[in-house]
Amino acid sequence: MIIAANLKTNLTRKQTAEYVNKLEAFLNAHNSHQEVLVFPATSSLNSHAGKVIIGAQNAYPAKNGAFTGEIGVDHLDEFGIKSILIGHSERRHVLGETQESIAKKFNFYKELGFKIVYCVGEPLEVRKSGEKNMMEYLDAQYEGIDTSYESLIIAYEPVWAIGTGLTPTLEEIESLHLKLKEKSSAPLLYGGSVKLSNAQEVLALNGVDGVLVGGASLIVEDFSQMIIYAQDLEK
Repeated sequence: MIIAANLKTNLTRKQTAEYVNKLEAFLNAHNSHQEVLVFPATSSLNSHAGKVIIGAQNAYPAKNGAFTGEIGVDHLDEFGIKSILIGHSERRHVLGETQESIAKKFNFYKELGFKIVYCVGEPLEVRKSGEKNMMEYLDAQYEGIDTSYESLIIAYEPVWAIGTGLTPTLEEIESLHLKLKEKSSAPLLYGGSVKLSNAQEVLALNGVDGVLVGGASLIVEDFSQMIIYAQDLEK
């Protein structure tokens, strides 16, 4: 399974290094075979050799240039980073990224062979408007995206569940994951208030290939326990 941590705008460079080292030691101690990705804040990116895969939460689709406030491929190359999170709901809904700009970024990093965790999800008003409208909304988030890209991981995250403590029912998660599986054979993660108390049940669902964890991943012991849950399910 794939267990991913989006640290968002949390943990300093020093704290992130301590986090990654603790996580690496845990994976080695438990002989874990799960795919573990960590997406630190931009200023906390660093080189890391081991089982933990470090990825960028965001980068501009350019090698370098006059793009104030952004980082480019040169900055990722410095640390050997070849994984990136694209399309997260906070970049769509808080920072205003359009599907056109998201697709441009996706295709730029696809050409460079990056492992891409691509996020899709719907706000509450869309979910309440009915399944047809919800699926049309999600379909639009696949526009310009190569769903057959071999290094693609898709993460479904209901926007209304992120950081709220609310989650769809297990039945709703499984049903929607199976529908999204029809659109792409890529591994499909669930994200949206994943926490220690529900991770085991979510990971056991049909169509769920792992989780993308936000706030609950900040406690490395809790995130590590989710990895154990995934490992136990594969026994």
